Amino acid sequence: MEALLRRELGCDFVRATGHSGGGCISQGQSYDTDRGRVFVKVNSKAEARRMFEGEMASLTAILRTDTVRVPKPIKVLDAPGGSSALVMEHVDMRALDSHAARLGTQLADLHLENKRLGETLRKEASTVGKGGGQVDRAFVDKFGFDVVTCCGYLPQVNDWQDDWVTFYARQRIQPQMDMVEKGSGDREARELWSALQLKIPDLFRDLDIVPALLHGDLWAGNVAEDSSGPVIFDPASFYGHAEYELAIAGMFGGFGRSFYSAYHGAIPKAPGFEARLQLYQLFHYLNHWNHFGSGYRGSSLNIMRNLVR
Repeated sequence: MEALLRRELGCDFVRATGHSGGGCISQGQSYDTDRGRVFVKVNSKAEARRMFEGEMASLTAILRTDTVRVPKPIKVLDAPGGSSALVMEHVDMRALDSHAARLGTQLADLHLENKRLGETLRKEASTVGKGGGQVDRAFVDKFGFDVVTCCGYLPQVNDWQDDWVTFYARQRIQPQMDMVEKGSGDREARELWSALQLKIPDLFRDLDIVPALLHGDLWAGNVAEDSSGPVIFDPASFYGHAEYELAIAGMFGGFGRSFYSAYHGAIPKAPGFEARLQLYQLFHYLNHWNHFGSGYRGSSLNIMRNLVR
């Protein structure tokens, strides 16, 4: 790996440090270089390069908003042995603690950034003699993302859609249900999903959803802090409904009251929030079922039963 990094990053000096780590999907290692310390994630799965390219695009998109800190991505590489690697800035992180409220505020800023951008562009367009390209990015008025991103190692369909309900049902839940069907042919899951599809539009009645750039996999294992503030990482981004972000955050704990108070101080809960949160958690339970097995079947079916009542 050292030789690969020297060649691809244009470094004269590369040495592995004592910092290593990994999660359920990839393994990581930090390296000191003459251009600074970097962190390298490695995965040997056949689809790893696509996964890392999606993560790099996600980190880049979040970085451009200047709202919440992410490690700066550097390059996706073909690694030895048929593996792929993602090189990024090394950040010395610890568990989220004193900066939880600040993360809530910054996450809300991330979710509101596209909406605020649209408002700024409309204001500039309506002001005679003003504007002239003060904003260097375009407002995103659809739901999706320019590239495939992976939640875990499973790819997400990010084709652009005008309608959020259509996007979520067809491009988030349906692919997961297709994998469940292929893997186990679960009849009860199939019947519950057929019933739930008829109910979903009612959960979004009278709701105006502006596409928000999402981290996409914001559980406690993907947030941290350093001395300067909160850091989020391992994103699976797309433009979607801001409420979606809070689904997995609430499933496994790790986000305290101060985080939620700060977030909802900027983005108050809309009517029907709790039911939609269950609908968004359904994706993550199905995704865990398809990653880790039928231990997540019960939670997936319970949510569907609750929502079709």
